[in-house]
Amino acid sequence: MKKVILFFANGTEEVEALTAVDLLRRAGADVTVAGVGGKELTGSHNIRITADVDADDISSYDYDMAVIPGGMPGTTHLDKSAVVEKTLSAVYENGGFLAAICAAPLVLGKRGYLKNKKAICYPGFETYLTGASLSDSRVCRDGKIITAAGAGVALEFALALIGVLYGEEKAGQIRASVLAD
Repeated sequence: MKKVILFFANGTEEVEALTAVDLLRRAGADVTVAGVGGKELTGSHNIRITADVDADDISSYDYDMAVIPGGMPGTTHLDKSAVVEKTLSAVYENGGFLAAICAAPLVLGKRGYLKNKKAICYPGFETYLTGASLSDSRVCRDGKIITAAGAGVALEFALALIGVLYGEEKAGQIRASVLAD
């Protein structure tokens, strides 16, 4: 079973976060929603969620993937979090994937993870993709980094995460289970 951590803060875009959590869990991933700022949080559209853990209580960084959803001011809160930074570093150094959608690729860009990589983000946040080449794809994978443009591609983003963890066949199965093709 693959282990994934997804960070959520007050002001996080709910569709981007919860679509990833839902589809990754359907695929069989052990997804931990870590709340930055506590366990009881409110997303960018006033939807309340309860995180699995308070991010400050994380004691292990043994994850196959770390996911950062966008939304404002959620992305700003995640960007300022020492726990998010430590987790990203540990996951990447251990060969895991880093994924960010919407405004959140700025968190990766500001820390150098996008240097010499292709990436995409929500329009207006391109200047934060330090060292990256801007992709024209809605969802972009370059090595162990996956970025996406925004809430409108949340399903594609989640399926891309499943694809890198479990393979394209599994991603196709999950896609078929949630869409009437």
